[in-house]
Amino acid sequence: MNTLSFNIAAVERDTGLSKDVLRMWERRYGFPTPQRDCNGERVYPADQVERLRLIKRLMDQGHRPGKLIGAPAEELASLTPRRPRPAESTPPAEAVELDELLALIKQHNSAGYQQAMQQRLARQGLQHFVQDTIAPLTEKVGEAWENGSFEVFEEHLYTELTKRLLRQVIATLPSAGRGPRVLLTSVPDEPHVLGLLMAESMLALEGADCVPLGTQMPLLEISRAAEAHRADIVALSFSVAFPQRQIPGLLQQLRQMLPANIDLWAGGRGVTRVARQEGVQLFATLDDALAALAAWRAARATAS
Repeated sequence: MNTLSFNIAAVERDTGLSKDVLRMWERRYGFPTPQRDCNGERVYPADQVERLRLIKRLMDQGHRPGKLIGAPAEELASLTPRRPRPAESTPPAEAVELDELLALIKQHNSAGYQQAMQQRLARQGLQHFVQDTIAPLTEKVGEAWENGSFEVFEEHLYTELTKRLLRQVIATLPSAGRGPRVLLTSVPDEPHVLGLLMAESMLALEGADCVPLGTQMPLLEISRAAEAHRADIVALSFSVAFPQRQIPGLLQQLRQMLPANIDLWAGGRGVTRVARQEGVQLFATLDDALAALAAWRAARATAS
């Protein structure tokens, strides 16, 4: 009987663990234990890929790989956060509606999800739709992925459908030209795009001139793009999955690359516990970003 297996390039893409790390763990810890195909290349059984994916998820939450790799499956499962739901300001009826949207994703009902989201957009307007539907829904999806109740492909389905909707809405917004010009992107190894799209929609709705560059831009290219587009602000998004310990160094490095007259903003759940840094504004919420936009305009009006 044939067993589903993956080559090392596919495992690297699927887990986020580099080929060098996979080979090093094989030598040092005896895991993973790939087989060899007819050409002598490494191939990894599906159950090992699933375990590697879980180990990477726990590493992103601060656990050390040496302790994870040899741990029994039951211990790894116990480390996966099943966080109690905090007291929320979301009205009970709204919470139920969000759960219904999640259920449509779990049912793989793409058409039903899109229709329900369009209805909420029409009812709430763009600002409340982003803040009261997409932001909490994205957090719920992240929690479901962390605790294993959402499959990877279901999280991807949610992301693709939601970003398609946001891009369609952003394309219809008029260009007010009030400034500032905001370049939006993320650093290498940060592929999550919804945070950027939420920020872009809110800023564009307020009349900012947004320049979206997508995700995973090298720092040098971010700096070059900011100067080429004559950006006033570079805005980065960090998801909770991005290794928090790397964020301060990346922000300091980019701050040194950017001209002093270009502000550097960073937002998303990934920065909520990052210490304040000189020359960088950190935003835990979209409301914070809107307040910073108003402050930027007020400062420029006073200067002129």
